[in-house]
Amino acid sequence: MTMLIAVAGPFSAATPEERQLNFDRLNQAAAEVLKMGHIPVVGLNCALPVIDRVDLHDDYQAIMDISLAVVGRCDAILVIAPSPGADRERELIAGQGKPVYTSLDQIPGV
Repeated sequence: MTMLIAVAGPFSAATPEERQLNFDRLNQAAAEVLKMGHIPVVGLNCALPVIDRVDLHDDYQAIMDISLAVVGRCDAILVIAPSPGADRERELIAGQGKPVYTSLDQIPGV
């Protein structure tokens, strides 16, 4: 059965280069989920284009609001590494009784 799988992990970092590396890791993991036959969702991919176009007092909160709204509709989550935001996304999915994966090997094939 094809699942909608959120992909979560660190984004924030000390430098723009480290943030980009984290972002690339999330999207690479999402690409692997797609190759397995599932539909990947990266909350940041939904949030960043929106918040880049508005002047907000708290970008982090807006990112989390959008990410949690999207992730909450997924069937499962793949957490590639812990972070405060990824932990919130994991807790949301776990609280709904849905699968939490920490490795691609744990995700069932389609």
